Formats: sequence, C-alpha cells, structure tokens
Amino acid sequence: MEPSPLFARTFDFLSWLLQRAESFPRPQRFVVTQRLQNAALDFQELVVDAEAARGTGRLDVLRKADAALSKVRLYLRLCREWQWLTAGQYEHAARLIAEIGRLLGGWMRATGA
Repeated sequence: MEPSPLFARTFDFLSWLLQRAESFPRPQRFVVTQRLQNAALDFQELVVDAEAARGTGRLDVLRKADAALSKVRLYLRLCREWQWLTAGQYEHAARLIAEIGRLLGGWMRATGA
C-alpha cells in the first residue's frame, strides 16, 4: 500500500529538517532546536494516528496535528530570524509546510471540519 501524500510529504520534510538541525548552534540545540524537532515529529505521529482513527476521533486528531504544524511554522520562523536557516532553506521549508498544510486542510474538510 502506498503512503498518503500527506504522510509522504511530511516524511520528506522531516528528512530534510533533521539534517539541517544538525548544523544549528550547539548551545540552542537543546532548546529551540529540540522543540522544533519534537513538534515536527509529533505532527508526523499525529498523521499516523489520524490514518488509524475513525469517525469524530479522526477529526480530533487532525485538529491536534494542525496545532503541531502551527508550532513547526513558529519555530521555523525563529530559525530564519536568527539566521540558522538561509533564505533559500527557509523558502524550501515554507513551501513544504504550505503543501503539507493544504493536504491537512483538505483531509480535515473531507472528514467534516
């Protein structure tokens, strides 16, 4: 069975992000970097949970995933503000996150949000 487009794009984003985070300043790696990675991993886990859920439970999980994605956006903006990401890297991340957000929003609408 082929993974959903949302799962696939999120996996691609995580693969990219976790590699980039290794180059973030060491003193911040255990503060902001960890929060960013956790939010992104939480989002991926919630996508998996939503695929397994049914009925109104799925919509609840998708709403939690939306909140986790908002946190990822916030931490990415901080990383750009502090110049831990180049303009090109931030643009790449923003495009991936925008696509992931559209896919998530479509799934939420289809579920009844």
